[in-house]
Amino acid sequence: MFAVVRTGGKQYRVATDDTILVEKIEGEAGASVTLETLMSGDAGTITQGGSVTATIVAQTKADKVIIFKKRRRHNYRRKNGHRQQLTVLKITSVG
Repeated sequence: MFAVVRTGGKQYRVATDDTILVEKIEGEAGASVTLETLMSGDAGTITQGGSVTATIVAQTKADKVIIFKKRRRHNYRRKNGHRQQLTVLKITSVG
């Protein structure tokens, strides 16, 4: 059985015992989170609605992304960086 969930503006196809990286969700490691499903299915049958239960494994950060802006011959250079905060989720049940 699988489900499609939306969190952080993105959609993920998940099944039981999957591990996914999503944008940060508030909570400590070990806490349980319930996600709304857009649809779920099993062997050719598709239903809408339902929920997915997941456990927070860890709060982490993505790799650093460097933003560099430059304008030729104008002595203009700007360097900036960003690390997106992520949450590692382990799907415990699809319902």
